[in-house]
Order: sequence, then C-alpha cells, then structure tokens
Amino acid sequence: MSDAQARAELIELARKRFSGPVEFQLSAPELHFLPAPDVPEIAFAGRSNVGKSSLLNAITGRHGLARTSVTPGRTQELNVFNVGDPPDFRLIDMPGYGFAEAPRDVVKRWKHLVFDYLRGRPVLKRVLVLIDSRHGIKPVDREVMAMLDKAAVSFQIVLTKGDKIKPTQLEAITADVLRSSGAHPAAYPEVIATSSEKGVGIPELRAAVLAAALGQ
Repeated sequence: MSDAQARAELIELARKRFSGPVEFQLSAPELHFLPAPDVPEIAFAGRSNVGKSSLLNAITGRHGLARTSVTPGRTQELNVFNVGDPPDFRLIDMPGYGFAEAPRDVVKRWKHLVFDYLRGRPVLKRVLVLIDSRHGIKPVDREVMAMLDKAAVSFQIVLTKGDKIKPTQLEAITADVLRSSGAHPAAYPEVIATSSEKGVGIPELRAAVLAAALGQ
C-alpha cells in the first residue's frame, strides 16, 4: 500500500470514527476532577482567540459541541469530550493562554492548570498547538513548546484561520512554522493548515488526531 493510499484510508477511518458518538463529559478546574486516565487523550492548546472551539466543532462535525465566544479567554477549565461510547479516546480543550487583558491571578491559575496537565497526565498522547496563521508563532507559544520539549510530550502545530490570508501567504507561513518547529525535539514533523469556516485541512486533522490516539 502506498503512503497516499494509507493516508486516504486513515482519513476515511477518522471520518467514520468522528461521525459516531462525540459528547461533552465535564469541565475540570483542577486535575483531580478529570476522569480516570483509562483511554488516550489528545489535547488542544493555543492562545486565546486562536479558534480552538471552532476547530473542535469542525473536526467533530457538531457546531455547538465546544462553546465559541467573541470574548477571548472564556475557556478557563479543562473541557473533556468523549469520542465513542464507551470512549475510545478523549479530546481535551485547554484554557487559552497569553490573553493580556485577563486578571493576573486568573492568568496564573490557567497557566498552572495547563502546565500541570501537560506534565502529569500519563494518557496524554499528543498536544495540538494551535497557531493563528495571520500572526505566526508568538513568544508565549515558544514558551509552551519549550515546556513540552522539557516534559517530553509530543506536539504538532496546527495553523488556524487559513482562509483569512492569501494562499501564497499561508504556504509561506506553513513553511516558516515547520522550520521553527524543527528545532523542538518533541515536535511532530508536519504542520497542518486549517480553516474551520471553509473546512480546509479538517479531514487531515481528524486523521492526525486518530493516528495520535492509536499511537501511530
């Protein structure tokens, strides 16, 4: 089987898997509220207003699964979504980071929750680090990526809002982000450019999530 055929099969398998049961389970303000670590978890991380909720809705095909808001920083807890019934794996929507207008104590609490989860969750298979394609990698993103390196947690960069810039710009930023991520030992060597609004890159992202959950 060629690489293209294997990728096509994985995309189709992921489509079928996400067309089945996908449900919100709970919001955890602290690690001990999380469900038992009995199935693989894939986490979504990114700066506030990067489009995490929209992307989660897009890959699951459920418009209202993850709440979206015009107010950055709305997600303040670890939101847990089960894929399958009983779940085969879980999606973890982490609090957005880097929102300067949030109160300092709130930012500190979010940061500790996110970092504690990334360092201490044994079933965490991969973190998808979301980067706004219009802005590229920011210092706070680099901080998170360096922490993931230190914790030896595999991560993959996903560009969001790819429809908001020209195709040539998207191609250039994708190449630049790929070069930058190459300096990180924990980075997965592929960047996925997406648009939740247009559906671009969503099948590939579903496949990447499933592959990570399966340990591929």
